[in-house]
Amino acid sequence: MKKLLFILIGLFIANAYSQEDTKVSLKIINHEGLAYGTLTAMGMDSTFVYRKADSIITNGIKNKAFPGAQVLVAKNSTVVFHQSYGYHTYDSIQPVSNEDHYDLASVTKIAAPLLAIMKLVDQGKLNLDVPFSTYWTDWKNSKDKKDLSLREILAHQAGLTPYIVFLNEVIRKNGKLKRRFVRTRPNSRFSNQAYDHLFVKNRFNHKMYRIIKRSKVNQEKKYLYSGLTFLIFPELIERLTGMTYDAYLTQNFYVPLGTPTLGFRPKTKNFPNKIVPTEMDTLFRHSLTEGWVHDENAALLGGISGNAGLFASATDLAKLMQMYQNFGTFNGHRFISEATLKDFTRVQYPDNENRRGLGFDKPLLGNDTLMLENAYPAPEASPESFGHSGFTGTFVWADPENQLVFIFLSNRVYPTREHRNLYDLNIRGALQQVFYQSIIPD
Repeated sequence: MKKLLFILIGLFIANAYSQEDTKVSLKIINHEGLAYGTLTAMGMDSTFVYRKADSIITNGIKNKAFPGAQVLVAKNSTVVFHQSYGYHTYDSIQPVSNEDHYDLASVTKIAAPLLAIMKLVDQGKLNLDVPFSTYWTDWKNSKDKKDLSLREILAHQAGLTPYIVFLNEVIRKNGKLKRRFVRTRPNSRFSNQAYDHLFVKNRFNHKMYRIIKRSKVNQEKKYLYSGLTFLIFPELIERLTGMTYDAYLTQNFYVPLGTPTLGFRPKTKNFPNKIVPTEMDTLFRHSLTEGWVHDENAALLGGISGNAGLFASATDLAKLMQMYQNFGTFNGHRFISEATLKDFTRVQYPDNENRRGLGFDKPLLGNDTLMLENAYPAPEASPESFGHSGFTGTFVWADPENQLVFIFLSNRVYPTREHRNLYDLNIRGALQQVFYQSIIPD
């Protein structure tokens, strides 16, 4: 009775708080595999959501956590909230639009190579528990890497070096680029485009592989986040499938999912959508980075990588995350087996105080007992939930238990990556918590 009363009240006051809610009735509308409905129809307090979300975002913009942001939420497989706030930059010229593309940064890891890896596991072409060197044979003669399993690597339990700044290999001490690695005009040996007038040597990836092979491994088996193998995965996927990495993803996932904006190097594709800029780069590109990947390591691979480089709209990300939340199915099509997805999204090494799944991030162990300011993500996110964050200010999360998909997109690195108020104000966790708290109890 209480829930019914809330719904009736919500129907009368929704117009005052929710332009999005007034665009659709209680009838569910299906658009390219995504259903659209209202917060009220899904048993959520619309007044509470708009008041709290607006307050958190406005405070973030005021404190320069980001110049603008976008939030999309789906409840019970239905998009109930999709709002844009602020501007692309602090000059307040280009307002953020729901159709804008964002640089996803490390969200790439679960939205690109992990898709292919799970499919290859399904097909028996990859085994998580044999040495990774079985497939990446470059490591066969490596003392400290030859026995590492793919399960350990994907759970960040292998002890690999967290990050290597490969930009140091191409820039001289005086700040000038080394011509043997980077040119300002393309030719047959320099065709990997990193930016408008920057072209990287085609075989620079092999130099990266050699440096990764020589990097140190921490012998203490504990959680240590590393993105190094995600620089390797595209080459591995190509060797195992016989297709280029990006073509394999497009053919097997992005086209059947109906997600045309999910992809690499959007500057080259003539999308009508605006691409939200990231950082004013003073080291490598010496201009505002827009339409090209922010991450320098991915840029040195021509913008097509496994650690970063993917761009997308919030709507297309929602389709991907809904497929994950459905344990492998979307719009009547199965992409990955339920067993594989459930294996990848469970905590792998809880006894080692490692919260991670395979590639996927998970809530802090004991997260539901923490206060909001100490939790990650929102304290009410279930232990079964999973997702990933990105350095540029992105965050995606799926919660199968509560049937809640949460997507937050921003360019918090504009104009500089030194802007850290997105983290200090815990904006993503606070926003996500709003939607859990808005669910009206039966």
